Amino acid sequence: MYEILNFPQADIKIRQHGDVHEIFDVVRKCWLSYTPEEWVRQNTLHFLINQQGVPAALIAVEMPIRFNRMERRCDIVVYAKSGKPAIVVECKAPDVKLTQKTVDQAGRYNTTLKAPYLMITNGIKHYAFYIDFEHETTSALSSIPHYASLLMH
Repeated sequence: MYEILNFPQADIKIRQHGDVHEIFDVVRKCWLSYTPEEWVRQNTLHFLINQQGVPAALIAVEMPIRFNRMERRCDIVVYAKSGKPAIVVECKAPDVKLTQKTVDQAGRYNTTLKAPYLMITNGIKHYAFYIDFEHETTSALSSIPHYASLLMH
């Protein structure tokens, strides 16, 4: 049930509540139904906070946005201290292959947020991108940026 992901070991709280397995959301401070995608999302949050130096108070989880007059939800949005979005993260279940379609989905969400960084992950593979809106270019990154480097853009 708890698939090994390509993240450092994290102290993720899981409990049995009746017939349902639940996982504790470290940002929203509540118990959620355990799903494979939620497992990836929580591991990603722990990674961002504990390894990448992101303050938990500057993270939004399942943040609603409007895209083409439709309500959508970004899995994770990390904000700069200025309040501007710094990175949009799209999480998929471990068995979901990350494709251009996944990148496009995160990119569509980012058209309204205008974060300079995107990350997609299924917990096993992770990809990060830098978006230069001024020159309308996107560059693949070799690693996921630390929070301090997110603030430089």
